[in-house]
Amino acid sequence: MVWFVYIVSASDASLYTGITTDILKRIAQHNRGKGAKSLLGKLPVRLVYKEQHQSKSSALKREYELKTWSREKKQLLIHQFIDRSQSNLV
Repeated sequence: MVWFVYIVSASDASLYTGITTDILKRIAQHNRGKGAKSLLGKLPVRLVYKEQHQSKSSALKREYELKTWSREKKQLLIHQFIDRSQSNLV
């Protein structure tokens, strides 16, 4: 099973990192208020970063690593991801 580590940006510009097997379903859950309690009152959220992992264990380890990063380091990762995504559209 494929797992994803993802980062969403909330309406107050805060960042939330999580894991899931279905990103679209998880984002929809967050936006219905059925996701992380820390996002309540900060909806809607939008996906700003994702990466694939082949195991839940690997995804959990990466999620933990990203959660220890500073906001600035996460923003750099997000900007690199967005730049890479946009260059693939050309």
